[in-house]
Amino acid sequence: MLVTSPGHSTKAHQRAIFDRQCAELRQRRRLHTAFGLLLFVALCIGSAVIGKFSPIALIEGAPKLGEYVQRTLPALHWSSLGADLAYWFYGLRKWLDLLLETVLMAYLATLLGSLGALLVCFYGSRNLALNGWSYHLARRASEFFRTIPDLVFALIFVFAFGLGPLAGILAIALHSLGANGKLFAEANENIDMKPVEGLRALGSGWVQTMRFGVMPQVMPNYASYVLWRFEINVRTAAVMGFVGAGGIGMELITAVRSLYYEDISAILILIVVTVGLIDIGCERLRHALIGRETLE
Repeated sequence: MLVTSPGHSTKAHQRAIFDRQCAELRQRRRLHTAFGLLLFVALCIGSAVIGKFSPIALIEGAPKLGEYVQRTLPALHWSSLGADLAYWFYGLRKWLDLLLETVLMAYLATLLGSLGALLVCFYGSRNLALNGWSYHLARRASEFFRTIPDLVFALIFVFAFGLGPLAGILAIALHSLGANGKLFAEANENIDMKPVEGLRALGSGWVQTMRFGVMPQVMPNYASYVLWRFEINVRTAAVMGFVGAGGIGMELITAVRSLYYEDISAILILIVVTVGLIDIGCERLRHALIGRETLE
């Protein structure tokens, strides 16, 4: 008669428990996967219904897009290419001045918004906030500023301060404050708390602790977020003129409303080239600031 040792019986029992738990875990994962898939499909169908998404409408409307783009492009001939380009970009000097204004708007707005975010982010970090009230107040303020569309802020500031770049700068700055405030706070929450605890143990004040315990760890992240926000703000400033808040957007919306098709394409080309150059410059600067080799 074969006698089973107590140790062998215990191992068999533990193995049975382990197999049962694994089976239950696999079953729960299958249910979660199935539920997630059903939710995804339901959201896609609901979005398509609410948004009146129609493949037929896309197929029928696609040729019209090509027709509109074709209207915005002038007739260029190799024999008279210089004259044709000069005619196409007849407003180049004016448009470049407006583009410079747009870039400067984005620069100043990014600077003001990032400084505001720097003041708010420490209170909005769960691991650094002075108390629960300061945390929730900072978080809700950031949510408010980034939730309200910047064009709505621009309309309000145009009403308050009149037409011009000031309204656009303030609108973009507030939106940048809300966006960067969230990103900065999340970077703060991922720091190593040992330097902070060490400074607190030495009796350092809150400001000193943030300056010497937190900022050295997160400055590369801050720099990356600020440059990324500047790239976004250049594009945003390009449409602020739609509501009279400065920049080249006013010239673009005038061309669209007046059906000056060739002006539309010329202005858009200048905006795309400008934003592309800024993106490349910011990318190189970002890699230089975080100590990595610049991509060639």
